[in-house]
Amino acid sequence: MKLYPAIDLKDGKCVRLLQGNYNEVTVYGNNPGEMAKKWESLGGDLLHIVDLDGAKAGKEVNGKAIRQIVEAIQIPIELGGGIRSIEDIRLQLSRGVHRVILGSAAIKNRTLVKEAIETFGADRIVVGVDAKDGMVAIEGWLEVTDTSALVFCKELEKIGVQTIIYTDIAKDGMMQGPNIEETRKLVENTHLNIVASGGVSSLEDLKALEKIGVYGAIIGKAIYTGAIDLEEAAKLFK
Repeated sequence: MKLYPAIDLKDGKCVRLLQGNYNEVTVYGNNPGEMAKKWESLGGDLLHIVDLDGAKAGKEVNGKAIRQIVEAIQIPIELGGGIRSIEDIRLQLSRGVHRVILGSAAIKNRTLVKEAIETFGADRIVVGVDAKDGMVAIEGWLEVTDTSALVFCKELEKIGVQTIIYTDIAKDGMMQGPNIEETRKLVENTHLNIVASGGVSSLEDLKALEKIGVYGAIIGKAIYTGAIDLEEAAKLFK
């Protein structure tokens, strides 16, 4: 199982939100490049970045910080937030980002996902599936749809998607553990690489995710608060 330390960007700083709430912000650092180097040095397999301002604005906002991170580290980077078009994807890949994450854009525009995979390859396109009680949520988690995460993931698999980031929004930032049952459904009923996100708060949580066969786990708040020692985790899951 691969470990993906996370950096969320807001106003050029490294932050965490509580359950995606932009009014519940904790700032953890003012230098994204240095933070990226830290997580790389402690054994992160891939760096997970979200441009929070970009997600809200529907276009890139934290370009300067993203460039800092790309220049600072050697491990692959995946980036989400405000990526809405083939041009947006091309820009980030040309900048040195390894793969991009399509979120709300993927729900509303399956054609974009298909075109992106055909243009750049399935290894460069990841779809972020956010859900609450197993139902897909969009628009920065403000709207819960009537589509189940499993049904949506099966549709994505049909059009060539290989990797999904599954976030349970009720768990995100709460340090209460991931939603093992809903995540297990995706692992067992699709052939996708499932990357679990949201609620990972201990080595036990990581072990539980590894046990159900997830491809990777995104670790956010837990490595910033010290609840998980990334170096220790990296040794366990290598």
